Amino acid sequence: MYLPPQFKAQDPAHVRELLRAYPFASLISNDDAGLPYVTHLPLHLQGDSEPLVLLGHVAKPNPHWRYLQARATAVLTFMGPHAYMSPKVYPDLARVPTWNYLAIHCTVQARIIDEAQAKDRLLKKLIGDHEPPYAKQWRALGEDYQGKMLAGIVGFELVVTQLECKLKLNQHRPEAHAAMHAAYAQGNENERALALWMDKLGLQTQATQTAQE
Repeated sequence: MYLPPQFKAQDPAHVRELLRAYPFASLISNDDAGLPYVTHLPLHLQGDSEPLVLLGHVAKPNPHWRYLQARATAVLTFMGPHAYMSPKVYPDLARVPTWNYLAIHCTVQARIIDEAQAKDRLLKKLIGDHEPPYAKQWRALGEDYQGKMLAGIVGFELVVTQLECKLKLNQHRPEAHAAMHAAYAQGNENERALALWMDKLGLQTQATQTAQE
């Protein structure tokens, strides 16, 4: 993706935080005709060590797992919070609107997981991410039912070989940071999340310091 240096994430912890907070990804492979094939799915980030490893699964009728089996290299994209920003945050009028956003693109190498116990472990990690109490209900469903459900999916491990993380928050426009933060802090869920990320990156602090100087 287009990644000007001022928008490039510098802290690996920010990457992991985004992957865990916004785990719904677009997995992109080439199909048998050489065209992009996209599946939207949640993924589990496995630990914090390098290289990053993500786990997921698709329904067995979805041909995507076959494409991964034939061509292990794929691309993942994640979209974090994003929102419009009005040019009224600037002190001068010669400005245009923009859209701020947080996004991650990964190149991955895939390994298919189709053994029942390994798929069960994978599912329990996703359950742990999104609804830990459901683990008890899953165990109570019985081995026959669990076996049928597990037979209906194909899991995979995705090892990240290249990663780009873009945190586009108008870092290069410090004269607008205070007004931008104030506008986002009063906005919808996405906008409030961007205000919090401005705090994480110290943009509001930098704006205050600049104003004091």
